[in-house]
Amino acid sequence: MARYIFITGGVVSSLGKGLASAALGALLQARGYTVRLRKLDPYLNVDPGTMSPFEHGEVFVTDDGAETDLDLGHYERFTGVAARATDSVSSGRIYSTVLEKERRGDYLGKTIQVIPHVTDEIKAFLEIGAGETDFMLCEIGGTVGDIEGLPFFEAIRQFAQERPRGQCIFMHLTLLPYVSASRELKTKPTQHSVKELRSIGIAPDVLVCRTEHPIPEKEVQKIALFCNVRPDAVIPAMDLKSIYEAPLAYHEVGLDQAVLDAFGIHPAPRPTLDTWREVVDAIHNPDGSVRIAVVGKYTQLEDAYKSIAEALTHGGVHSRVKVEAEWLDSEVFERENPAPYLEGFNGILIPGGFGERGTEGMINAARFARERRVPYMGICLGMQMAVIEAARNLAGINSAGSEEFNHEAGDAKFEPVIYHMKEWVEGNRTIKRHHTDHKGGTMRLGAYNATLAEGSRVAEIYGTTAISERHRHRYEVALQYKDKLEAQGLRFSGMSPDGKLPEIVEIPDHPWYVGVQFHPELKSKPFEPHPLFASFVQAAVEQSRLV
Repeated sequence: MARYIFITGGVVSSLGKGLASAALGALLQARGYTVRLRKLDPYLNVDPGTMSPFEHGEVFVTDDGAETDLDLGHYERFTGVAARATDSVSSGRIYSTVLEKERRGDYLGKTIQVIPHVTDEIKAFLEIGAGETDFMLCEIGGTVGDIEGLPFFEAIRQFAQERPRGQCIFMHLTLLPYVSASRELKTKPTQHSVKELRSIGIAPDVLVCRTEHPIPEKEVQKIALFCNVRPDAVIPAMDLKSIYEAPLAYHEVGLDQAVLDAFGIHPAPRPTLDTWREVVDAIHNPDGSVRIAVVGKYTQLEDAYKSIAEALTHGGVHSRVKVEAEWLDSEVFERENPAPYLEGFNGILIPGGFGERGTEGMINAARFARERRVPYMGICLGMQMAVIEAARNLAGINSAGSEEFNHEAGDAKFEPVIYHMKEWVEGNRTIKRHHTDHKGGTMRLGAYNATLAEGSRVAEIYGTTAISERHRHRYEVALQYKDKLEAQGLRFSGMSPDGKLPEIVEIPDHPWYVGVQFHPELKSKPFEPHPLFASFVQAAVEQSRLV
């Protein structure tokens, strides 16, 4: 039976609960334990699939097709454990499940209430897969005191009470602000946060304190006294140059030992952290650097492309170079020539996105990369824009476009080289969709197989002709244009197993020009860079040597 670690946050949001959870998971793995990490979000959306990237950031997709919070990306990158749909839940999903049961009559006419029905549903979620792992780390989104989070806090309180003593602990992340006028750290926000937590029946076993300065011993003692925790369970969390320092930094200040002590595990296995030391060394001591331009729609918010940023870093670790990614708004290239902006970059990446805004700028950037022979990676929408660019400027299909944008609706000249998918094969069944369907959860989501062409660049990169990658899209390249495009040098080097859906395009006589319909960034890890990102960054390194 799994031991449970509940991670909560206080004072302010965005303190790094997800990163702390992921780093702790990695440390427990380094000691030989198996782990699984989960996120419980208080928002009422069923999942983040329909949220704006500007508001919520990236949507992370699992192999089994769940659209989840970006923290699950941290969990995977740090532990290598593939996330599942059962590792993420929101208030919206919990309430919709409860109401669905009520409509079916499952509650036999009872009055439905937050306690016990909603909290029971949360507890049932927590129990899924409990027998499969040594430790279950469950992060509660938001901060203590948020009204929407109260059912989750009540549920984990009940859950811990119902388990044998020593099977559940609570880790609370708080802030120690530094007042420069008096040159001291203030502990009062942490005290109030713990007081709030204790008022709902939860007493933290471990306190992780975000701070810009080392915590003096007298302040550690004060926090321990007023928050009723052991002094060695007051863990400082200093700012780091790289998030991949977190496992080593947290181990150095004793986080994993404090957690094992709280469970009464003695003696604890010694950790093996050589892999993380190698990753950090490659990041801090690179042999050079490359510049990558990321031309996207949501570049104003860093978290909108979180996995891409990290996958580029992983590619840099593989080649021992620093990847200097610069985020460029594709709308600019609709008004201005991209050349002055893109000259000097060693690689160009166009990521995914939705809607027409900025797409003509992406097409212009793809053309620049093709004509100037700059390494190019197009992901999802980035692949589709590369296909439209090739259709217009190589195959002579001047009116090539995408059905997604509808700006040529009713025009007989409009040629939709990108079309709205009506059906596709998933396992042994056919999935059908219509443009009037609900938006949430109706895309082609999750892991699908692809077959790579023998002798293609991507087959060489992967070292195989059979791959599985994660998808999140509802538009696809129209197969009817394949022959015409291939005659002009755009090779369709990856297809769905049934041969109906293009998965990868490439230009064989280009230094490195690959577009993929899936999202390879979702499977990249610092200790196991995705092959496409490793190859793309290496191509950028070679490009830099030609300049």
